Amino acid sequence: MNRPEICLALDVDDPKQALDLVKNLGGTVDLFKIGLQLYCEQGNSFVSSIKTLVATVFLDLKFFDIPNTVANACKSVTRLGVDIINVHALGGSEMLQASIDAVNNEADRLGIKAPKLLGVTILTSINTQILKQEMGISGAAEENAVRLAELCKKVGLDGVVASPIETPKIRKACGDNFIIATPGIRPAQSDKNDQKRIATPREAATNGANILVIGRPIYGAANPKDAAEAIIKEL
Repeated sequence: MNRPEICLALDVDDPKQALDLVKNLGGTVDLFKIGLQLYCEQGNSFVSSIKTLVATVFLDLKFFDIPNTVANACKSVTRLGVDIINVHALGGSEMLQASIDAVNNEADRLGIKAPKLLGVTILTSINTQILKQEMGISGAAEENAVRLAELCKKVGLDGVVASPIETPKIRKACGDNFIIATPGIRPAQSDKNDQKRIATPREAATNGANILVIGRPIYGAANPKDAAEAIIKEL
């Protein structure tokens, strides 16, 4: 089994801190994720500046709206030249198909490589109790994540974002060529923070994840590079 890629989540709002992390860890971690916090603070120009520094950028904005709106959003971020983007699988097959078409058509128009498109299944901050009592969704969180992954596979997305808990079932259902990016990665002795469905890096790798999305255990460490290298050594 190949080592999964380490994706550092730049979940900070200070652009200097984010740039310092990219510069210090560019030769250690495999890719960098820009999420809502940093994107809303800094915008497209900052995404482009990060892209010029590193090979692979995951723009994690989790688009979730009517198909036309999501399609236009996907078309817009495709122009940034990022490598991975994502949409919420709960938007349904029509929305997912619209996002695929928008990404591919815009990339073809520009003559660039289309970003990989991942579907967000069930957030790792949500468990079965929350799904049932607050959202009225029956079934376990893990069962719903697998079902949504199967939908993403059927429609034609490149993969999903899912917790490491359901990764083995998703891998079995969707095959070896389906990307599974797993947040909720917590090295032994790390604080769980607001995550509920978590695993250690080694557990997630054993379960079949391709990309381990790790934020606070690395950027919140006294020495982020040492923390990242320790995770890679564990793998």
